[in-house]
Amino acid sequence: MADSVDQIFVHAKQWLMSPLEGHIPDCLIQIVSSLLNIAAVLGVFLTLFALMSVLERKILGRMQNRYGPNRVGPFGLFQPVADGIKMLIKEDIVPARADKVVHFMAPILIAAAAILVLGVIPYGRNMTPFVIDGGILFFFAVGSTTELAVFMAGWGSNNKFSLLGAMRAIAQMISYELPLIITVLPVVMVVGSLNPDKIVFAQESYHFGFVPHWFVLTPWGATAFILFFVSGLVESNRTPFDVPEGESEIVAGHMTEYSGFKYATFFLAEYLGMFAVSGLAVTLFLGGWHAPLPGLGFVPSYVWFFAKLSVLLFGFIWIRGTLPRIRVDHMMNFAWKFMLPMAFTCLVSAAVWHYSGRRLSGWLWSFAIIAVVYFALSLLLDARRKFTPRTYRFAE
Repeated sequence: MADSVDQIFVHAKQWLMSPLEGHIPDCLIQIVSSLLNIAAVLGVFLTLFALMSVLERKILGRMQNRYGPNRVGPFGLFQPVADGIKMLIKEDIVPARADKVVHFMAPILIAAAAILVLGVIPYGRNMTPFVIDGGILFFFAVGSTTELAVFMAGWGSNNKFSLLGAMRAIAQMISYELPLIITVLPVVMVVGSLNPDKIVFAQESYHFGFVPHWFVLTPWGATAFILFFVSGLVESNRTPFDVPEGESEIVAGHMTEYSGFKYATFFLAEYLGMFAVSGLAVTLFLGGWHAPLPGLGFVPSYVWFFAKLSVLLFGFIWIRGTLPRIRVDHMMNFAWKFMLPMAFTCLVSAAVWHYSGRRLSGWLWSFAIIAVVYFALSLLLDARRKFTPRTYRFAE
């Protein structure tokens, strides 16, 4: 019974595909199968986008002691529908001297890249939409086109503010892509594969019968997970790293000259990118769709995946409602002087852990390497030494 519930979507797809087998060529069957996978991914994550947009505003309202959306529909749950209708009927304004083709293609390209990377993440047992041996490589190769789309938006708008905002966004995204990718390398090195499914299966066992064999429970894995999560915040342009598109300011960076549904497409891509980064973090460090305890294996695998994904998404919202926006020069210093050295340290620490037989001694040596480098960087980068003590002349 538990297995049938766990594989209900797999069986549903097989039931839909069964009338076609033996009646049409195999190449058409593969196309239909791919279209069903695409429809399922789009349906799930567009629904999650709508739900996330209203839940985020409600959670932020709760944190800030105010009301969130509460007018449209019961408890304000139809607010995403109202927002979508508003964006559809708003006038699409394009600057007279803009490059209209580039201006039009930028939001399409950035949304397409965000959707494509969702196709290689395993959402449950036998529930990877597109199984690719180099799935992790595909994820970052396609995700890197985001920088091109951002530059197209700034350049095609024929606006100096948009172009400067785009260049600032690209500099930020490239700087944090390096630690984002490097923190993935320890997992790939330990597992010996770029296949997301094999990475999930490498975390399926339990230590002592109850401690999950997740990489986040190792010193290098915990550090890499934190660095990956912070880099994901930057790549998604989320607070406190939303410098390129300060939502509380007048100018919206590379999106300044966009309106209507094109403007909404950029925010759709932002949320889809946040889902993709969080899903990859679950796959790499949190055991994917595996249960945290062996006795909870009766719960469907996709439920565990989306439960872990929800926790990370709540972390995105919590940070947005808590931390102020960081200054751009501090953000770049943090990337190059702290994040990048710590990412390489995770690589060395994982190698020590792996080649020591993954025993307790290797765990301790791995922790020691992380701790030494962390405290050394903390002393070298102590920001308090750069500022003279302030004296308030007229303070009482």
